[in-house]
Amino acid sequence: MEDLPEALVTEIVKKITSTSDLNSLSLVSKQLYKIEGNQRGAIRVGSGLCSTTEALIALCARFPNLWKVEIDYSGCVPGRGHQLDNKGIFVFSSHCSSLIELTLSFCSYIDDSGLGCLAHCKTLASLRLNSAPQITSIGLFSVAVGCTSLSALHLIDCKEIDSLEWLEYLGRDGSLEELVVKNCKRINHHDLLKFGAGWMKLKKFEFERKIGIHDVYVTGIYDPSYDAHSTDIYDFCCESLKDLRLAHIITWPDIGLRVVLGKCKALENLCLEYVSALNDNDMIALCRSCCDLKSITLRLNLQRFYDDAMTSFTDITLYALALNCRKLQIVDLKFVGCSTDWPLEFGFTEKGFLVLIQSCPIRVLVLNDANFFDDEGMKALSSSPNLETLELIRCYAVTDAGMRFIAHTPCLSNLTLRVCCESVM
Repeated sequence: MEDLPEALVTEIVKKITSTSDLNSLSLVSKQLYKIEGNQRGAIRVGSGLCSTTEALIALCARFPNLWKVEIDYSGCVPGRGHQLDNKGIFVFSSHCSSLIELTLSFCSYIDDSGLGCLAHCKTLASLRLNSAPQITSIGLFSVAVGCTSLSALHLIDCKEIDSLEWLEYLGRDGSLEELVVKNCKRINHHDLLKFGAGWMKLKKFEFERKIGIHDVYVTGIYDPSYDAHSTDIYDFCCESLKDLRLAHIITWPDIGLRVVLGKCKALENLCLEYVSALNDNDMIALCRSCCDLKSITLRLNLQRFYDDAMTSFTDITLYALALNCRKLQIVDLKFVGCSTDWPLEFGFTEKGFLVLIQSCPIRVLVLNDANFFDDEGMKALSSSPNLETLELIRCYAVTDAGMRFIAHTPCLSNLTLRVCCESVM
């Protein structure tokens, strides 16, 4: 191996993707040790990382071309053992000149001072903070101002981040294309509207509210005819947004992020999980402008609409999707709290659902507790020319008779049944 040209050895090393194989290879010779170190672009470390300044400097010297670093202390007990602290972040920010992606998970010793060091990383494009208990909006604002190349920001379970100067700054002067906020109890979904002009550049957006013990109960009474999109009171649009996920938010009486549904024009993937107070008008507004929608995931629980309890959407939503979203390929529906003895609790009917299936080239279909769907639906589904994957979970109205129909589906290659007691094949 030592007789081979270094350029050739470098190309061979590039073909090896396994981290364990690369580690073993680096022990063979000094030449391979150096080449492998120069080629390594990403590392993931945790409790085994020696966090002294000298050790971290040596690590950066060993891998001088790192562009992706993930520090993960999940499973570690705070206060026990040594963890990466502010000094360690300073080492990475000052010695990794090519750093593009940084993930900090359960790093309880890093605060605003440490995060502020990242402002010197002009190449940093992606920052993910997962369970960062000491980081506040002050540190995040430093990153927003200093990291001029930042295009992706993930905040997960960051309980001390509240004021949104950082968000307003990124919306006004930043270049974010991906924003994910999950379980940050001091950030309300209404606050995200302050992103302003930043919505124009976003391609992916997720917001999930941190839920409490009482969120499983239906408490509000909503108006099923309310149209949050009849007047345009928020002056922004989401022309580039392709992926949207909203989870566990309440959109009444303040509509908040509900308005985003009527402002998307390029949306391809939509996920709505237990969003309270939505109705058919929201989906109609979305369908009118989102002809490129390819995937929809709905997690629906019972809502109170005056004297009735039912899920948010009805067949009107299915008809709107069938009419406007002719590229729809993936449909994933889950119903929670609906009784098989009360079919009106399901806003959807089998008739409306089959209109959607027959109008769009559905490849993947997942139905969870969809007990409006029975053997007749399976018979109609069996003629779907594009269906490749079907998953049924607790769909008790489907029996062996329905399964015999589905056996004739022309392109079906993946079939999953879970807790479908009447279907025993």
